[in-house]
Amino acid sequence: MAARETAVDVTALLERGRTLATPVLRAAVDRLAPPMDTVAAYHFGWIDAHGNPAAGDGGKAVRPALAVLSAEVPGAAPETGVPGAVAVELVHNFSLLHDDLMDGDEQRRHRETVWKVHGPAQAILVGDGLFALAGEVLLELGTVEAGRAARRLATATRALIDGQAQDIAYEHRDRVSVEECLEMEGNKTGALLACASSIGAVLGGADDRTADALERYGYHLGLAFQAVDDLLGIWGDPEATGKQTWSDLRQRKKSLPVVAALAAGGPASERLAELLAADAKAPDFADFSEEEFAVRAALIEEAGGRGWTAEEARRQHTIAIEALDAIGMPDRVRDRFRALADFVVVRKR
Repeated sequence: MAARETAVDVTALLERGRTLATPVLRAAVDRLAPPMDTVAAYHFGWIDAHGNPAAGDGGKAVRPALAVLSAEVPGAAPETGVPGAVAVELVHNFSLLHDDLMDGDEQRRHRETVWKVHGPAQAILVGDGLFALAGEVLLELGTVEAGRAARRLATATRALIDGQAQDIAYEHRDRVSVEECLEMEGNKTGALLACASSIGAVLGGADDRTADALERYGYHLGLAFQAVDDLLGIWGDPEATGKQTWSDLRQRKKSLPVVAALAAGGPASERLAELLAADAKAPDFADFSEEEFAVRAALIEEAGGRGWTAEEARRQHTIAIEALDAIGMPDRVRDRFRALADFVVVRKR
């Protein structure tokens, strides 16, 4: 057994995944017909809106880091997980392109979103193209393991789409239960992180029992990840998140802090319910001031929604770590899975 690491450099771990995956990701994107290849390059931050090279923020790279790390569980080289890392990134970015359009988000990673720059049609087409490329990248390997990985990715993608459909449907409902919200977030975020956490291991020859345990880790890590995202969606610093202040409130999101606050009961919860019911009848928030959003955020916090969500993130983090106990792996690999889980819960963007 390898010597146990006393500390894990998470930044280096994330950068390893990004460095290994990016050349293969760029080669895959280059297969798209013009102008989709250029639009995709803008989305990934490789070029600016005028087509000039750029060093944009490519995101946190948690999924590629997990995919290449998981390849080490059965003893394969990290590079074995690269096609899985790329496939998961392609699906993730397919969902971002479509979600930004459906949600009306105008900013992502401190830049205008694709639909704002290149139009809704290109956002849809490029998203579709990335989705198709994900399957190609895996299946062209031509191995039994690649087929197993592709099946898991397809299942995760369907769940992700289910989650987005639930998210949109919930925006038009007065009330959503905590259980419904967790189910939606498990689909929308947990499923793909579950796949990322196991896909490299599958490509490296891991059996289904090992892959299933890694998926449990990733699924609950995804719920922790989304809980933190929900907190940042209301109280995050726009300079760090790249989104507007009170972003989720502007979009009428039934995120965990909102749902938990509405379920809590009490004066703050009741007042919040009244305001949100009135908000639902407004066609948009064009006439709203920053203070009005701040009042809603304060009521959510007063009703306990913020505290409950932070505790839920910690609870899901614990379940994720416990899932690793069912798997035999080198201590250094286990420590890295734990460090990535810690990073997800304490991040600020």
